Formats: sequence, C-alpha cells, structure tokens
Amino acid sequence: MEDEEIINLYWKRQEKAIYETDKKYGKYCKKISFNILQNEEESKECVNDTYLKTWNSIPPQRPNILKAYIGKITRNLAFNQYEKKKSKKRDYTLEICLEELNECISSNNVEKEFNNNELVNALNNFLSMLSQDKRKIFLERYWYLYSIKEISLKNEISENNTKTILLRIRKQLKTYLKEGGLYE
Repeated sequence: MEDEEIINLYWKRQEKAIYETDKKYGKYCKKISFNILQNEEESKECVNDTYLKTWNSIPPQRPNILKAYIGKITRNLAFNQYEKKKSKKRDYTLEICLEELNECISSNNVEKEFNNNELVNALNNFLSMLSQDKRKIFLERYWYLYSIKEISLKNEISENNTKTILLRIRKQLKTYLKEGGLYE
C-alpha cells in the first residue's frame, strides 16, 4: 500500500492504518528503536508507542514522507526511553555516537542541539554536499546508530576504512559549522 493511502486511512480513523504501517515500516521502526535501546522487548514496546503516537498525531498532521515521520517518532520515543534506562544502568552505544558528534557540535547536550533549527538546516546542507556513499555511512552511524561493524558489513568496506571515513566527515562537518558560525 502506498504511503498516501495509509495516511488517508489515518485521516478516516480506520484501524487498518496501524496494520498497514506495521506491515510496511515495522522492521524499519524496530531497527531504529533496537539500535538505541539494545533490548528486544523495550524495542517492541517503543514501536507500539510509535503507532499510538502516529494515530494520535494524524490528523491534524499530514506528513509528506510517512517513513521519515514515523522514523522520527520512533527515534524520539526510543531516546526518551533510553534516558529512563540510562539512569538505571549504563549502555555506551548511544553515548559513543554522541561523543563522536561532540567533536563537531559545540554543546554539552548534542541531543538538544538537534532541536535547533539553524543547526538542523546546516546539517541538511552539509549532508547534501556529501557523496551518496558518505552520506549513507554518516546517517547509518549517527541517525540509525549502527555499529562500525554493521556499517562495514552493509557497505562492504573494512572497519578501519569505515572509521576513517567517519572521522574525515566529522572533521569536514566541524569546519563547515565553524565557517557558518555554529561552532566555537
């Protein structure tokens, strides 16, 4: 089923919308939430919360890109759940990714900075200048929170090459943000 048809089901308040969303984007949402939470049960719960939040937000929202819309909801819910989990025990996957980005974004709280529209626009512009391969690797690491090993396997390159590519992209991003006055 096409995204527009699924969105129309939400607008008509038909429960089939959730079924179709899960059918089309369930694995996508589970991957996002699992990469953040590192727990199968919590990940499933997060995906279910995503469907509820999507149900409650469409209408009045009418997303242009359903995949991105539910991906962002899933990611935000997973981050919130992660924060609760973090206070109980430590999981370093997310923290490592955020520390890597701290090299480029001068803030004590990278997550909050992503809500800064000026920074979001700068990141989007920067990413549009990267080659498709480099953009994919960057997003796999910092949006989907894939491990270096997962990125290496998906892109058929060595782990060392993956680390080098990410390091160079972060250096380019830092320079780009400095030139734009978004990094001190």
